[in-house]
Amino acid sequence: MADTLPDYGQIFGRSAPLLVEIGFGNGETLAQLASNQPQTNFIGIEVHRPGVAQLLSRLKERELTNVRIFCADAVEVLTTQIADGSLSGVNLFFPDPWPKKRHHKRRLVTPGFASLVARKLKSGGIFHAATDWEDYARHMLDVLEQCEKFENVAGKAKFSPRPEHRPLTKFERRGRELGHDVWDLMFVRRHDL
Repeated sequence: MADTLPDYGQIFGRSAPLLVEIGFGNGETLAQLASNQPQTNFIGIEVHRPGVAQLLSRLKERELTNVRIFCADAVEVLTTQIADGSLSGVNLFFPDPWPKKRHHKRRLVTPGFASLVARKLKSGGIFHAATDWEDYARHMLDVLEQCEKFENVAGKAKFSPRPEHRPLTKFERRGRELGHDVWDLMFVRRHDL
């Protein structure tokens, strides 16, 4: 399997930290991050084709060459297209919260997903999630704290302050207009496991 994985150094034409953004929506945040961090290679994963088209347009407009895109399921891409221990970071900003109790099983952040992300991150790599749904934030906090390969950057059972490098997203602005708070979670891949 390892022999068939893409060589991202070759694909990007350079060796650089590799960061994945899952569910980039319209690509606004990913394009901003790529523009602000030209020294980083980004992979965006999104299932919504119009969002992929919007990101492609933004990348062309800004002449950004440090982003590659998968229009596919994130779990499938992480499982089959990303080598273990190869990522410097994974971002998951404002994923679908599936707020109805009967739909909670559709939420992306599960123990299996946390283990998969931890496996793909380098030692010291960061998983950064953000949501404006408190119930989902607490769910993610519980799941991530139970994953022994992660350590909460903010300290046990705490949320992180919004880092300055994370651009405001469309969903975040909309949530704030509705009076929602926003919760950031940052977990580091432990060195000892």
